[in-house]
Amino acid sequence: MTTAPELALATRGLRKSYGSRRALDGLDLTVPTGVVYGFLGPNGAGKTTTMRLLTGLLRPDSGTIELLGRPFSRSDRRRLFEIGALVESPSFYPYLSGRENLRALAAAGAATSRRRVDEVLDIVGLRDRGGDKVSRYSLGMKQRLGIAGALLSDPQLLLLDEPANGLDPAGIVAMRETLRHLASIGKTVFVSSHLLAEVQQLADVVGIIAGGKLVREGSMRELLAGEGLVRVRVSPDEVASAAQVLARLVPPNHVAVSSSEAGWLSVQIAPDRAGEVNRALAESAIFASGLESGNDLEDLFLNLTQDASTVDPDGTFAGISGRTTMPEAH
Repeated sequence: MTTAPELALATRGLRKSYGSRRALDGLDLTVPTGVVYGFLGPNGAGKTTTMRLLTGLLRPDSGTIELLGRPFSRSDRRRLFEIGALVESPSFYPYLSGRENLRALAAAGAATSRRRVDEVLDIVGLRDRGGDKVSRYSLGMKQRLGIAGALLSDPQLLLLDEPANGLDPAGIVAMRETLRHLASIGKTVFVSSHLLAEVQQLADVVGIIAGGKLVREGSMRELLAGEGLVRVRVSPDEVASAAQVLARLVPPNHVAVSSSEAGWLSVQIAPDRAGEVNRALAESAIFASGLESGNDLEDLFLNLTQDASTVDPDGTFAGISGRTTMPEAH
């Protein structure tokens, strides 16, 4: 009996440059076996480059990759038969049925039984529609068919790039249930996504990158427990004064002023200290008209990546907007 490796995926010191621009700058990822891992970062942070390196589409400049406990390199691409991957949008023959597309895909890869095609259609909830032409599939069904294709060789590790991209709310829920089911039967699901609220419901472990570097990694529960937030609303003309008051409770860079919601500030502080936030403002004759507390992945993400300014490989600027942080007092 083969024992599953403790880590399904690990990178150490992973670097990749496009000309003079460094897309990844020493990326260290640690992905345990049997979890859904949410891989997050602003546009241009290096997520897609990472996915291409993990699937052998690119060669790293330096650093190492381990998949399922063994070293992986671009020259070892047959190893990908042990790993399921869906990078970018799946492509299928529109005039063939979903079942026929999967059979064609199976013929080009590792040996797969005809029974396995129906098994993976069942896993992703498409068995009843397997005989329909793909041209009649919705976008959500095509995404699920792509995951079915990634599951053909019964891999222990799935690498999925934006699997919920373009799905309607019902499709996103169905996708979440599919991925959670896969984790429940012992598979590891590595999901690159920009849907923060969805990742908060889906992932067991999260890694956040900015500027090609890992800025935070850990279990969802630990990250949110350690990054409590209190949001407070004051009169828009009192925002600057309120930020100065709140900067006495926490470091100035833990106070953020929303640029999209007039009068709102976020304070990186334990939710049970919301009363202390309100009292500090009242003692300075600033009276809150709204107060919210909780733990939110989006706020954590923005706090960690708001200073990251990156450039995509095509040269376009990419960054995070919607929040400004109080400067350090001098």
